[in-house]
Amino acid sequence: MRNDIANCKRLVVKVGSALVTNNGTGLSTEFITECARQIALLHQAGRQVLLVSSGAIAAGMQRLGWSKRPHAMHALQAAAAVGQMGLTQAYETVFAQHGLKSAQILLTHDDLADRNRYLNARITLSTLLDLGVVPIINENDTVVTDEIRFGDNDTLGALVANLVEAEALIILTDQKGLYTADPRLDPQATLISEGNADNRDYELIAGGAGSGISKGGMITKIRAAQRAARSGAHTLIVGGRESGALIRAANGDVIGTCLRAGQTPLAARKQWLADHLRVSGSVLVDRGAVEALRNGKSLLPIGVHSVSGDFDRGAVIACIDDSGNEIARGLANYPSGDVKKIAGRSSLEIESLLGYMDESELIHRDNLVLS
Repeated sequence: MRNDIANCKRLVVKVGSALVTNNGTGLSTEFITECARQIALLHQAGRQVLLVSSGAIAAGMQRLGWSKRPHAMHALQAAAAVGQMGLTQAYETVFAQHGLKSAQILLTHDDLADRNRYLNARITLSTLLDLGVVPIINENDTVVTDEIRFGDNDTLGALVANLVEAEALIILTDQKGLYTADPRLDPQATLISEGNADNRDYELIAGGAGSGISKGGMITKIRAAQRAARSGAHTLIVGGRESGALIRAANGDVIGTCLRAGQTPLAARKQWLADHLRVSGSVLVDRGAVEALRNGKSLLPIGVHSVSGDFDRGAVIACIDDSGNEIARGLANYPSGDVKKIAGRSSLEIESLLGYMDESELIHRDNLVLS
């Protein structure tokens, strides 16, 4: 599997706040310079790299003299606005020293939730890579709210990997990788060198956030690996302070934790559906519908018990079983008001109940993905 990574042409590299800001003490010129050097070497080898960088909020906190990450959204946005200036300038300066141009890309969930904006982002990033530019991507923390923020840049890294169909996601962090237990608390903990991204046991041992500077923690990295796997991308979780960590990881050296993408990649449209972090509503489905969905069938109105939320035709909605578990999600062929009228009824009755019939299915299998 590490040989596969060594042959990858397109990589997404995510760097954490603790590395970029030297644990929150200010932008780490040393780390940023070294990161750019290694990316430049990858470029010279004919490989394309997209950089997802945390650090704007942490850098802003340092500039504003704040020692603890604030909770209020307006304070986080202010810190991001202040810190983003220095972060962008730092990257532009070091990449220019290697003859590389860089571009700043700020994203919110809405940019990827809307199909047209998703495609626009994909095309823009692909064009930048074709031009030999290094895209530097971050969440647009200056404008996000709780409802639309990604929540952490590990998730953003995975979404970008899926967006551009990268072959690998390399997460540089302040830990050497995933351990069998928290190495800070358990001296017997051992590093997990390789495994499957879809191994649910890893979520149980991943632990909580790493520091007061970072937003995520090892658990978000495991979930990012699961997301990246949907498009066939392997994930490497590597200690960013180790000498030549990025180059070694990209060249297939045994370093950090390598989580393989074991499943068949989803089609691009289904990746987009799976990557939705929010849904507009949901339908409660019966056992027969659950079985049909798992067997690759469409969702018919007769399998729906009830409807929650207010959504339009074409919205992404979730299919929930009797135990409250999300079974699948997909694009609704009817708005919520009409779904309530046809729930539990045969598709043959749709026209008589609504006065029209667009589709016989509530969600067509081509627009549906299992959760």
